[in-house]
Amino acid sequence: MATQGQPEGEFQTRLQQAIRYKAEGNQHYKQKRVREAISRYHWALMHLRGLDPQEPTPLQAFGGEKGKLSPEQAELLHSVECDCYNNLAACLLLSEKVNYERVRDYCLKVLERQEDNTKALYRAGVALYNIGDYEQARHYLTRAAKICPNDANVKRFLQQAEQHLNQYHQKEKSMYRGMFGK
Repeated sequence: MATQGQPEGEFQTRLQQAIRYKAEGNQHYKQKRVREAISRYHWALMHLRGLDPQEPTPLQAFGGEKGKLSPEQAELLHSVECDCYNNLAACLLLSEKVNYERVRDYCLKVLERQEDNTKALYRAGVALYNIGDYEQARHYLTRAAKICPNDANVKRFLQQAEQHLNQYHQKEKSMYRGMFGK
C-alpha cells in the first residue's frame, strides 16, 4: 500500500535499509563494538524517521499530507523502531560513562508501543534506579518480574530499589517523629 505523499518504493527502500543497519548494529553488539552498534542503530532510526503517518512532520505545517500504512507495514515499522531503541539502551548501559536519562528515554519509547517488553522494563528500571528514582524503578522492575519471575538481574535490582525505598521511609519517619513527637 503506497502512502499519500510517499511512493511505496521509497517506503520499502527506507524500511529495508533500516533493517540492514539494525542487523549490522546487532553484529557489532555481539562483537562488543558498542560505538559502531550505536552508530548503526541511529542510522536505522534516521531511515525510519518520517515514515510513520501518525508522527507529525514539519511539512504538515505547509499542507503536506501523509497517507496511511497498512497494518503490516505499521507493525514492521514499529517493531524495527522499538528494537533499535531497545538495543540502543542496551549499548548505552555498556558504555564507560552511562547516560541513564537517555537509557530511560529510549526504554520509555519502546514501552509506549510494547508495554510488556521485558527488556525495556528491566532497562528502564535499571536506569531509574541509577538516577535515584527508586519508586519508578520499583514500578518498572515489578512489571518485569511479573513477566520473568526467575530473572536474577530483575530480582536483584528490584530488591535494591526496595531497600532504598525502605531506608528513605525510615529516615522520613524518624524525621517526622523528631518534629512532632516527644
